[in-house]
Amino acid sequence: MSAYVETLIQRQLERDRLRELIEDAETEHGPVDQAAADAKRAILRGDAAGTPNAA
Repeated sequence: MSAYVETLIQRQLERDRLRELIEDAETEHGPVDQAAADAKRAILRGDAAGTPNAA
């Protein structure tokens, strides 16, 4: 049980750190362009082969 709880705590700490990094980046560079993020996500999934402006 304690290993399970430790894993959950570690995961939450990682998410908290990631959120802080995102907030810092958005403060410095502005909010994320959701269309660009979606296009790059599609590339990573292999959904956007041949899609213009996907990169």
